[in-house]
Amino acid sequence: MNEENKRRLIEAFIERKAILFGDFTLTSGKKSRYYINVKRLITEPEILRLISDMILERTGEMKLKFDRVAGPELGAVPIATAVSLTSGKPLVIIRKKPKGHGTGSLIEGEVEDGDDVLIVEDVTTTGKSVLRSADVIRSLGGNVAAICTVVDREEGAEEEIKGRGYRFISLLRVSELMERAPEKELLAQDS
Repeated sequence: MNEENKRRLIEAFIERKAILFGDFTLTSGKKSRYYINVKRLITEPEILRLISDMILERTGEMKLKFDRVAGPELGAVPIATAVSLTSGKPLVIIRKKPKGHGTGSLIEGEVEDGDDVLIVEDVTTTGKSVLRSADVIRSLGGNVAAICTVVDREEGAEEEIKGRGYRFISLLRVSELMERAPEKELLAQDS
């Protein structure tokens, strides 16, 4: 992976105060002393483009082929959209729960039988949330080409995802963020 892009992404986390310290409850239900706020970054076009480029660089290095790119709502949708636009691959949005009206679908977009789908996520902790998305793709006849996260919190997601037989890609590990951005350099509160 391009080390310059990795450095730029780490700097963006620091400059945009996208690492917060305090007491947080994560989507997984786990308690944490820090919060990784990728959403703060993906609202900036330049950083969103950087993330998309890094994802496509990594998938290219792996010679990973995919027909569609999917993102679970909410945080991964802008990332998946950027990858879709850059790669020219159709977008799939995976809902947290079935739509309460109309078709009641769990997705927006199409997954055809045998499609290879790249699933992107903003942050992984235990992997349970993104694995639910993988189950949705498989239930529709798709194959999971890989699961890619912007930041892996290194709390079991990689092991869970690989344990289910999926390829796992992380642009950054939380240890890389913390090593280059120690708590004393970051704001403890969101300003």
